[in-house]
Amino acid sequence: MNSIIEAAVVKRAAPAAGPTPAAGPLTLHLMQPQDRSRWDAFVRACPEATFFHLSGWQQVIEASFGIKTWFYFVEQDGQIQGVLPLAEIKSRLFGHSLGAMPFCVYGGPVAINEAARSLLDQAAHELAQKLGVGHLEYRGMRRFHPEDASWHTKELYVTFRKEISSDDEENLNAIPRKQRAMVRKGIKLGLKDVVEDNVDRMFEAYAHSVHRLGTPVFPKKYFALLQKTFGDECEVRTILTEKDELVGSVLSFYWRDEVVPYYGGGMDIARNVAGNDFMYWNLMQAAAARGCRIFDFGRSKLGTGAYDFKKNWGFTAEHLPYEYKLYGATALPDNNPLNPKYQLFIKMWKKLPLPVANFMGPYIVRNLG
Repeated sequence: MNSIIEAAVVKRAAPAAGPTPAAGPLTLHLMQPQDRSRWDAFVRACPEATFFHLSGWQQVIEASFGIKTWFYFVEQDGQIQGVLPLAEIKSRLFGHSLGAMPFCVYGGPVAINEAARSLLDQAAHELAQKLGVGHLEYRGMRRFHPEDASWHTKELYVTFRKEISSDDEENLNAIPRKQRAMVRKGIKLGLKDVVEDNVDRMFEAYAHSVHRLGTPVFPKKYFALLQKTFGDECEVRTILTEKDELVGSVLSFYWRDEVVPYYGGGMDIARNVAGNDFMYWNLMQAAAARGCRIFDFGRSKLGTGAYDFKKNWGFTAEHLPYEYKLYGATALPDNNPLNPKYQLFIKMWKKLPLPVANFMGPYIVRNLG
């Protein structure tokens, strides 16, 4: 057994006088298959936990990319007190790191008390040292260690979240005028939606879009595993013309009262028929009818087209203060397409034939995280 998860490590203070039995020690464990239901029950009940803390991500990430993961949890008297999913990325091109689940916008320790959180932090610290990583990364909407100078942050990512109502007209009127006109254009052109039980058309639209941007594509089996693993909480919604031509498609997560459009893309025709605008409006309508009251437009990098598109919808950007603790590295990571050293790669990638890019992409993207 890993030395990190041996025996009781933190004990409660002695109980007050009376018949109440003393609380047992806090103990640290690695999640096993039989722990998954308890893990998910804790995540669903813990206010600060996110969709990206669910146990299913371990199966998805390991099976899709072959990435090694560690899912730690702290227990006391048979009850989970906190969880921390971690994964290791090891790449000659992009470096060696440990941190929140790759390709997940949120992740880090979540716990119902500080003792459990501290124990999870210590496990991550010891594992980072053992693996010899360059840095440890947590991803949250708020800082986990705002007063600790050993944890650094930088401004690169923002998220766009907005309340929606049950009234379609109210939601439509909340969209700025120019963007609302684009939505109405898609409606007038007779665009329609279908909820898919597979990822075939979604992958086609997504792969077409990322190739146009010069970004390596995820493997198709990754999207299929997301749909299979998360069931009704993972929806694939495809937009078609009146003649059933593929316009675009989006894979979204449903979490509590939120909808999170996460992976999407459009064909060339989408530009002519306001396909992307209609697609997100159609999703907003469906989510509102399902009872969602938060539309999480997701993470974007500052200075990108996706950032501008979401701002044009009237969403306010909120900085994501991701945290980094340096070990072997001497500087914060900068693995993003805005980094000038990747510009030549992006230009070359755009010129690859789409079938070649779809074949090679999964071998590269697994190291990006």
